[in-house]
Amino acid sequence: MNTRNGKDQALFQALRAPVDSPWARWQVGPGRRQVRLKDFDPGDKPFSKGSKAEDQARVLALAREIDELQNLFYADGRHKLLVILQGTDTSGKDGTIRGVFGQTSPLGVHTVGWKAPTEPERAHDYLWRIHQQVPAAGHITVFNRSHYEDVLVPVVNGWITPEQTKQRYQHINDFERLLAETGTVVLKFMLHIGFDEQRERLQERVDDVTKHWKFSLGDLEVRKQWTDYQKAYEDLLEATSTAWAPWTVVPANSKTHRNLMIATIVRDTLQALDLRFPPEDPALKGLRVE
Repeated sequence: MNTRNGKDQALFQALRAPVDSPWARWQVGPGRRQVRLKDFDPGDKPFSKGSKAEDQARVLALAREIDELQNLFYADGRHKLLVILQGTDTSGKDGTIRGVFGQTSPLGVHTVGWKAPTEPERAHDYLWRIHQQVPAAGHITVFNRSHYEDVLVPVVNGWITPEQTKQRYQHINDFERLLAETGTVVLKFMLHIGFDEQRERLQERVDDVTKHWKFSLGDLEVRKQWTDYQKAYEDLLEATSTAWAPWTVVPANSKTHRNLMIATIVRDTLQALDLRFPPEDPALKGLRVE
């Protein structure tokens, strides 16, 4: 990839996990081949250092750190942050948003939940609606699902050909490169849960009347396609993990650990951006408010 200047390189460097970090093992390196989700244990807890209660306390502390950094991020105004949460049904996208960003100001953090495209959206190219929702300068946007649905659902259901799928991978890579080269830091998380864990979570929704609104009989039909979706995820992880927008696989059987891992990476990424407040306004020097 040809970057325009050192600023781009600094942004991309902020996305790379340090070699000695527990994050490194779970980051899909650019150009990696033969990604197999079975090689990533969804029950692993690489970021945990104690009991569940201790990890929960760390998540809360990290969420408060992110709040402070988000305030500085907003004031700095040089960057934008796009956080993409992708995963199967019940993988915890909603819970991640509550746990990681629940302490931040709604003025600077925006969440978009993506559904099937509407008729007006289908009348445009599939990235048209996505581009309208990417973050503005100083803002953090969290995608609950994303443009990656367009290389999952159509692929599994045979609505597009393998050639069209490869073309879409390239479209997405180029789109994210455009974002990265114009100041957007892109963090992509694939929330990885096991087949048995999904069964338990779906059953919980069936058994709890207060969670019926989360359940659809269509979820059971999609569950029958588990193997096909796992393969589609492996293919997109291989094809779209780039230097400017790498993927991180997050073991997500533990909800607490899922939040701990993502919160740590978001915090570390914000810290790596060398954020600063704007210079003081000379016009305010010596001003007395009466």
